[in-house]
Amino acid sequence: MQLLKARQSEHAAARAWQREAEGDAAAKAATEAKAAASKARALEKKAIAKKAADKKAADAEKAKESGSSGASVPYTGPIPTSCKEYVGNRGIGCALMLDAGFKIDQFPCLDKLFKRESGWNARASNSSSGAYGIPQALPGSKMASVASDWKTNPATQIKWGLGYIEGRYDTPCGAWSHSQSTGWY
Repeated sequence: MQLLKARQSEHAAARAWQREAEGDAAAKAATEAKAAASKARALEKKAIAKKAADKKAADAEKAKESGSSGASVPYTGPIPTSCKEYVGNRGIGCALMLDAGFKIDQFPCLDKLFKRESGWNARASNSSSGAYGIPQALPGSKMASVASDWKTNPATQIKWGLGYIEGRYDTPCGAWSHSQSTGWY
């Protein structure tokens, strides 16, 4: 009986150690992911600023050559032809965005916004602010207004995020524009 109790204690200790090791590994991975996301965000901002400066210079040169007043040029970036180009949470997000009444030309903005916020990770958590999920809702429990599975269901999170975007910025590109100028949306 004593041997059985001793083995049970050893197993309990091993399970506790394993849970602790998994928790430490998850925390380390989250820290590394956050650092990588910050670095990617900085590089993306730098690239966007360079592209905007190059475009502005090219537009000014073109306007100068044509004698134009320099009126704004419509968005010429790549626009997906359909949501079939995306898989996983991005595919879900594209389809839900269309279902919410936005046009496909809004998806590049939504994609950039959610990549910046969470990397499209439904379990992304900001330990300093408490923001959670794909749209980084603050607090995450706000998403319960869509469904009770808000902690794990990317569709619930995306639906909430689209509603938030529509209510505050009208469109995903409006939210992305605000995020670009302020660093948050």
